[in-house]
Amino acid sequence: MRPKRPQAADAGARTRDTLRARGLRLTEPRRIILDVVRATDAHPSAALVYRLVRRRLPGVSLATVYRNLRVLAAQGLLTERPDVAGMRFDGNTTAHDHFTCVVCGRIYDVPPRAGGGVRRALRSTTGFEVLDHRIEFYGRCARCRRGGGSSGNPSPTRRTYARQKPQRD
Repeated sequence: MRPKRPQAADAGARTRDTLRARGLRLTEPRRIILDVVRATDAHPSAALVYRLVRRRLPGVSLATVYRNLRVLAAQGLLTERPDVAGMRFDGNTTAHDHFTCVVCGRIYDVPPRAGGGVRRALRSTTGFEVLDHRIEFYGRCARCRRGGGSSGNPSPTRRTYARQKPQRD
C-alpha cells in the first residue's frame, strides 16, 4: 500500500477537529483508523486497515476496527465501496469515480465524469430523480498492460469479471 501524499504535521489535529465537529468521541482507535484510511489511495479492506492499525495500536481488536469503520462511514468521513472480495474503504469523500484493474485488483480514483447530462436524460425518459451516481470502470492498469501485474493467481475481481460477459458500447 503506497501513501497518497506526505503526512502533514497537523494531520492529527485535523482528524481530532473532524471527529469533534461530528460529535464523535475522540478515541485513539477511531483517530488512528481514520488516519490510516485517509493516508492511502489503495481503498483498503477492513482486514488491511486492522493490520495497519495494529502496528500503531497492538491491542486493538478486529471488532473495534470494523465498528469504527462503519461509524466513520455513516458520518461521511469515509466511503464504503462494495467489492467482490468484501467491503473496501475510501478516505477520499469528494465526488470521483473508480477504475478497477481486472488483473491485479487494484482500485484507482479517477476524476468524476459529468453526470448532469445523464441525470437529465434519465429524468426526462423515466421520471426518476437521481440523487447520486457512481461510475465504475474495469480494465487493465498501465502496470498490468506492461506485464508487471500478477499473472499466476488472478484476483477475486478478475475471476468474477471473467465469468461475466461485459457489454460493449
